[in-house]
Amino acid sequence: MMHKLKQLFDPTLFRFLLVGVVNTLVGYGVMFGLYNLAGLHAWGDAGEWLSSAANYLVGSVVSFFLNKHFTFRSREKGARVVARFAVNIAVCWLLAYGMAQPLMGWLLAGMGLSPQWEGNLTLLAGSGLFVVLNYFGQRFFAFRSKD
Repeated sequence: MMHKLKQLFDPTLFRFLLVGVVNTLVGYGVMFGLYNLAGLHAWGDAGEWLSSAANYLVGSVVSFFLNKHFTFRSREKGARVVARFAVNIAVCWLLAYGMAQPLMGWLLAGMGLSPQWEGNLTLLAGSGLFVVLNYFGQRFFAFRSKD
């Protein structure tokens, strides 16, 4: 059991988290800027989905290059690795926000928060779920080791 945990918490996890800080700064700037400053909060759920999609579109480009070369040190080239990465991002995003919206709707019901605040909290919750799903997806699917 301890050996399995040690394998899971190897240096790739810490490099992934470091890359995540960069992605978070860039992506959150895009997401919360669009949602709050560009007015997508007025679009309701659609504004949340569009803001988060823009976040992951921009952040994914940065993430692909940094995680491929720095985190997982993958030497694989070609369309297959790009396709696996894109599928992973899309599935993780759909799952994370698909779970975050109903979960946060339930948790925040009756709290008297504005729809904009509820949307911001939902975006944060979805981001947290995405990080967890994405790490495992990149490690074991997108940039899987052939060893």
